[in-house]
Amino acid sequence: MAEQRPIWRGLLRVALVSCPVALYSAHRERGELHFHLINPATGHRIRMVTQDAETDEPVARRDLVKGYEFKKDQYLLLTDEDFASARVESSSVLNVTKFVGAAAIDPLHYDASYYVAPDGDAGEDVFVVLREAIAKTGRVALARVVLAGRERPVAIMPLDEGLVAHTLNEARDLNDPGPLFAGLEGIKPDPEMVKLAVQLIGRQSGRYDPADVEDRYEARLRELIEAKLRGEGIAAPEEEPERGKVIDLMAALRASLKGSDTAKPRAAPARSKKAAVRPAKKPVRRRA
Repeated sequence: MAEQRPIWRGLLRVALVSCPVALYSAHRERGELHFHLINPATGHRIRMVTQDAETDEPVARRDLVKGYEFKKDQYLLLTDEDFASARVESSSVLNVTKFVGAAAIDPLHYDASYYVAPDGDAGEDVFVVLREAIAKTGRVALARVVLAGRERPVAIMPLDEGLVAHTLNEARDLNDPGPLFAGLEGIKPDPEMVKLAVQLIGRQSGRYDPADVEDRYEARLRELIEAKLRGEGIAAPEEEPERGKVIDLMAALRASLKGSDTAKPRAAPARSKKAAVRPAKKPVRRRA
C-alpha cells in the first residue's frame, strides 16, 4: 500500500500549547465501479471538449484560470497570488477555540473525517498530552482549518493512539426538515403498538458489524457485469412492496414479533486467541 500523504500540515494549538500535526484523509478509494459515456452506434467513448463558450474555440485546461462572476457574463479573474493573499490563521493553524460535550453536536453536522497525527518527532510529547487530556474529559475540541479553498469547522476527538478530526456542516448547509415533518406533531401513537414496536426493536438488537454497511448495490452491479461478460443474466430482483398499501399495523407488529423468535441472529463462533486477528479500528461516522 502506498504511503499516505498529508493533505494539510500545520500546528495544533490549545491556548499557548502547540505542536506540529498533519491531516490525512480517513477514507480511501476501494476500486469502486466507474462507468464511461459511450456512443452506442460506434461503441466508442465520447470526449468532453473544453471550449470557449462564445467563440467555440478549444482551450487547454492548463491555460484556464478562476473567475468570479460579479455581473451577468462579466468575470473578475483571480490568480494564485490572489488566493495566497487571502490566507487566514486556519490555513496553517488548528487553533482550538473551545471544548464541548460530544452529545452537543447533532450527528447531522458531521461530514468528512481526517486522521490527525504528529508531524515529525519534535512535538510528539505535547501531542500525547493533549490527546490524553481530551480523552479524560470526554469532550470534543472545536477548531477551524482551511481545506480545498474553504475554511471548515472541525470537531477533534481521540482515536486509538491519535486524534481524528471531523469536518462539520454549517446550519446553512443543511436543508430545513420542518416542512417534511409538518403535521406529525398532531399524530398520537397507540401506546400498545409502541410497546410491541419496542419489543421488536429489543429482539432485533445486536452488535454492530462492519458488514452491516457494505454496499450491496455495488455487489449486485458487479455480479450483473460479470454475468453479462459471460453472456449470461442474473435473476430478477424481488418486487418492491406496493407503496401506499394499507396494512393492519397491529397484526404486522405481532407477526414480526412471532417471526423474530425463529429468526434471531446467531452469535459468531468464538475464535481462539491464537488465530484471532485484530482489525484496524476506523473512525465512527456520526450520521443520521
